[in-house]
Amino acid sequence: MTSHADDPQFLRLAFASGVGPRALHKLLSELGDVATICNASRATLSRIVSDKVASAIVNAPSPETQAKIDESLAWLAAAPEHHLLTWAHPGYPQALLESGDAPIVLYAKGRLELLANPAIAMVGSRNCSQGGADTAEAFAQAFAERGVTVVSGMALGIDAASHVGALRAANANSGSTIAVVGTGIDRVYPAKNKVLAHSIAERGLIVSEYPLGTPPLAENFPKRNRIISGLSLGVLVVEASMNSGSLITARLAGDQSREVFAIPGSIHSTFHKGCHHLIKQGAKLVETAQDVLEELRMEAGGAKAKAPASVAQSGLLQHIEHDPVDVDALVARSGLAVDQVVTELTMLELAGSIEQLPGSRWQRRG
Repeated sequence: MTSHADDPQFLRLAFASGVGPRALHKLLSELGDVATICNASRATLSRIVSDKVASAIVNAPSPETQAKIDESLAWLAAAPEHHLLTWAHPGYPQALLESGDAPIVLYAKGRLELLANPAIAMVGSRNCSQGGADTAEAFAQAFAERGVTVVSGMALGIDAASHVGALRAANANSGSTIAVVGTGIDRVYPAKNKVLAHSIAERGLIVSEYPLGTPPLAENFPKRNRIISGLSLGVLVVEASMNSGSLITARLAGDQSREVFAIPGSIHSTFHKGCHHLIKQGAKLVETAQDVLEELRMEAGGAKAKAPASVAQSGLLQHIEHDPVDVDALVARSGLAVDQVVTELTMLELAGSIEQLPGSRWQRRG
């Protein structure tokens, strides 16, 4: 946690009705800083933005809005891994800031230094095939082991597999994963990704533009996709049907002058129709992680990618029976570290070998 003197002013503007990125750009170019903006007269502000926006800034925040501001500042102060990124914060990702539609405030939890790493976005369908999940995991692990951060949206399917693959990298301290979520950063959605979210917060980074407590609203998820692409040098679509939201991310990537890549598949599979459509539209067809790295002119140093461990190779499964068991018990039984246990649990769940029960307990399936 690092607080800055202008955090309250940025939060006030972020919560003020009508004060979006474009309005704030205008105000900053004319008035210089947020303190001057917040203390300016209505007449001064109205010469730059609409009367409605000027009034929203001049009027004192409502009790509800002030409570949200106070809650955000209290969350920031609660833990060292909590971060509030404003446009004035040195850690705010420059590439996103230059995109023209950068959120005024970003909430972040975890390893903030990952925002300075070269990054690749990986997206795809929630209802993916097992082969698609395996491919996403292998590509993500290869990227992370080469010091490249994998960015995705922590949804089920390809997103989750991409995060898991990055977390499995041998040198996770060099490259890891960033999850851009469509809820408040204090919420986990979908609930099945609770363990994965915990692991990302510990070894990667979770980012949200939405205020604390924001529930999973359908309209927020397509909007957050611009951040997924904005944080990245390119977007890789692993597996997508024609109605997949990942095609929105690909379009936004093109609008932001990011490279778009797609992995082809069977012409008979609906899982790959979206990827084939993107390739027809000019996306670069790739077959290996190295194809992406070479296209982006990234150095391919570091450890060679390892094939992801199969369910049969996972040592944790032998410690999970049909009786429910929690993480602490699995740590004691297996002798593994907590972060390794939660990563293996996610892998086993994705493979369909175990299922999560209420109370963060697990049991073998079948």
